[in-house]
Amino acid sequence: MKVMVLGGGVIGLTSAWYLSQKGHEVTVVDRQTECAKETSFANAGQISYGYSSPWAAPGIPFKAIKWLMQQHAPLKIQPKMSSNMVKWTRKMLTNCTESRYNVNKARMLRLANYSQGCLTELRKNTGIEYQGRQLGTLQIFRNTKQLQAIEKDMALLKQSGTSFQLLDVGECVKKEPALAYSKDKLVGGLHLPDDETGDCFIFCQQLTSLAKQAGVNFLFETDIHSLNFNGSKIQSVSTSQGELSADKYVVACGSYSSHLLAPLAISLPTYPVKGYSLTLPIKSTEHAPISTIMDETYKVAVTRLENRLRVAGTAELTDFDLSIREKRTSTLDLVVKDLFNGAGDLSQAEYWTGLRPMTPDGTPIIGSTPIKNLFTNTGHGTLGWTMACGSGKLLADLVTNTPTAIKHDDLCVQRYNQG
Repeated sequence: MKVMVLGGGVIGLTSAWYLSQKGHEVTVVDRQTECAKETSFANAGQISYGYSSPWAAPGIPFKAIKWLMQQHAPLKIQPKMSSNMVKWTRKMLTNCTESRYNVNKARMLRLANYSQGCLTELRKNTGIEYQGRQLGTLQIFRNTKQLQAIEKDMALLKQSGTSFQLLDVGECVKKEPALAYSKDKLVGGLHLPDDETGDCFIFCQQLTSLAKQAGVNFLFETDIHSLNFNGSKIQSVSTSQGELSADKYVVACGSYSSHLLAPLAISLPTYPVKGYSLTLPIKSTEHAPISTIMDETYKVAVTRLENRLRVAGTAELTDFDLSIREKRTSTLDLVVKDLFNGAGDLSQAEYWTGLRPMTPDGTPIIGSTPIKNLFTNTGHGTLGWTMACGSGKLLADLVTNTPTAIKHDDLCVQRYNQG
């Protein structure tokens, strides 16, 4: 069977890999010169199975109002709101109840935990290297309210079988010795020992080579214009290289997937939430973390990637604007200096921004569509790297009508039309 995967980020690439492992003829189409040149390029570097949580949570509406008045807030909204932003925000707010949060987080943990096993198996079977570390994530808290709020999450983590440990300040320092220089700013932390780190771009370059060896064909520098529907199925894809056809099609274009599917009357309720990162060389290993620190106050992650630090976070609602704003990058500067002062050379920092395809319920959209030979694998938000292997393997099973290892019927786009 011929399968065409539209999009060459980490989600599209893992989808292609697992489809090829089932013996299918796979083609990946992407507008860039190589895989992972957009949202997958310089993400946080954290593979955070235990930290998989929807942004839509109880109390978020009130926090969002407060954040609008703060300089270094996790969320920023452009003054002129578009209709798309308003619609998505309304849908997200409906998911900010405790009951919806519990359902959505359970879905995300299910997929994340499955993805953990898939990545471990891939690493074992192929020897793929991506500056990975399996040392866990430490979520740090700066006030007692954050410690109290995490109790509900711990109950869900326990229910899903996710390992965790609540730590006092001294125990946080034992996990991350460099925090000794900023321990007076902390009240505790939550350690997730099964979480990992790694450079997503390097992973994608390595997996691209493996996929090519497995027979996957890559069409780079190819713009995707439209999907051509003949009344019952997708017949072809119009691209800058002409008409391309296959038996089945997978849309994995991240934030741009909704534009591609809209003419087919398939509505993906995703929004391009803009995130920032900076990468800087380490100049003092003594002052640098050994894995990933997640600062709960600023929603900023600091990740060790061998001799570099990757600092990532903030959420900006600006539609498809990719400009880098100094006001946003200043929050990343603040966190890395506040927690790990002297660890990295900020004068050599490289700043980057990408658009995370966020769903209003936080759960990605994986699986079939109303068109029988068309599938989606998108909407992972900030967790594309975390959920990539599990999403790719699940998608490959669904495309080939193979029994799946996890429940999946509540992950496809049809869930938004139920009830």
